Amino acid sequence: MIRPDISKYRIELLRIDMGSRHWDCGCQRQEKLCCSHKILPRSFSQSNRWISSAFDGKAMFHIPPGRSIKERDFLMRKRAIILGAAALVASSVVFARNGAPMPSAHRDAIVLDTHIDTPALLHVVGWSIMDRHSLSVDGTQVDLPRMRDGGLDGGFFVVFTEQGPRTPTGYTVARDEALMRTIEIRDMVARHHEAFQLATRADDAEKIVKSGKRAVFMSMENSYPIGQDLSLMRTFRALGVTMMGPVHVGNNDLADSSNPDNGPEWHGLSPLGRQWVAEANRLGILIDASHASPEALDDILALSDAPIILSHSSLKSLADNPRNIDDTRLRALAAKRGVIQINAVSSHLGVPNSPGRAPARTLLGQPAATIAELRAQRATVLKIERENPAPRADLDHLVAQIRHAVALVGIDHVGLSGDFDGGGGIDGFDEASDYPKISQRLLAAGFTAEDLRKFWGGNVLRVLREAQARAEPSAVAGM
Repeated sequence: MIRPDISKYRIELLRIDMGSRHWDCGCQRQEKLCCSHKILPRSFSQSNRWISSAFDGKAMFHIPPGRSIKERDFLMRKRAIILGAAALVASSVVFARNGAPMPSAHRDAIVLDTHIDTPALLHVVGWSIMDRHSLSVDGTQVDLPRMRDGGLDGGFFVVFTEQGPRTPTGYTVARDEALMRTIEIRDMVARHHEAFQLATRADDAEKIVKSGKRAVFMSMENSYPIGQDLSLMRTFRALGVTMMGPVHVGNNDLADSSNPDNGPEWHGLSPLGRQWVAEANRLGILIDASHASPEALDDILALSDAPIILSHSSLKSLADNPRNIDDTRLRALAAKRGVIQINAVSSHLGVPNSPGRAPARTLLGQPAATIAELRAQRATVLKIERENPAPRADLDHLVAQIRHAVALVGIDHVGLSGDFDGGGGIDGFDEASDYPKISQRLLAAGFTAEDLRKFWGGNVLRVLREAQARAEPSAVAGM
């Protein structure tokens, strides 16, 4: 039975008493049924026996004038019982705009993605996160309408800086680029404060989500902008950055990369990188070891007083990619109360990149100044893909990774990242509206609502909370 999309229908204010159950709400949350108050949306197909009024504004249960008080009372009670029954069913499953079922376990969880690269688009003229975009038209994967469709409550918006020259000039350029990206994220939140709110503490997430907004945490991918000046870590923390990774593609002054240019340089962390770990702990910054070499991960686990995260990584035992983590290190991560966020990138899930599509990957890495340029890039990419057909990873690959990780270390140490707008996306999970598909598959595999609560947001908020609890009060005073 298919239930129609409710995103274009307003929420009906109902007050229904049926024994001990009571619904009374005016919160007007259109992207989800109000999970706190079980409010009934105003559109379900009568032929499918979903009882409600259509969006033409007319009451489905019209009570003709002139009826006796007794008859009117009987009809009112009948309407309340039918609407109440429909509300109970509506609270269990709704359908997103793309037709993906949104189970109540998904709707009731705080759904966070730990690696959202969408800030790279904020400077693009003509592109707005408030507008609905299309993957097929401009290649983008995250915007507010699609976040609502997929029940995505927020996540970690990335301040990314590509590795460049390790020179004073290179450090200055990288620092300024990262500062500008941080300002762009804060500006986006300020301009659209009715829809987004900056989150700087783990406990902020629940409050923001309850207010009907999206929680915007900030993370730094690659600490190259820090250069050799660790005092900049406090600057970025004061601006709202709550998660940092030491390295990206290519080694830097802090650590070896999982994808080095010329092999290992430090065989783990550098001496400065060891100080970087201590400073992150002191500031309550959650350390992200995705992109770090296996030896650098070992050093971080040994040195950090707080649990750490792999914000977008997968499992080497199922997909032999240098970005992935082996089972032994995954157990070590869990032993330190850390979390791995399985990454929805085909090559990280066991489906190698097609050599014929290399020009498309190069093109996607080029910045666009306008939305017209974005659309032109996407058209070229689609042409390359049509001329070079190749398999992609799909939901089966992704769910297999999740289930293996959970079997190995338990649900308390596993989550998910789409790596959207940064190279992520697989068949069946390709944009922000698709998150409910993952919940549906996991529930079918035997996961519980409590498992999903941990998987989608509970685990990352736990490790962030623990990292922040270990901060030195004097170091974070005034933040």
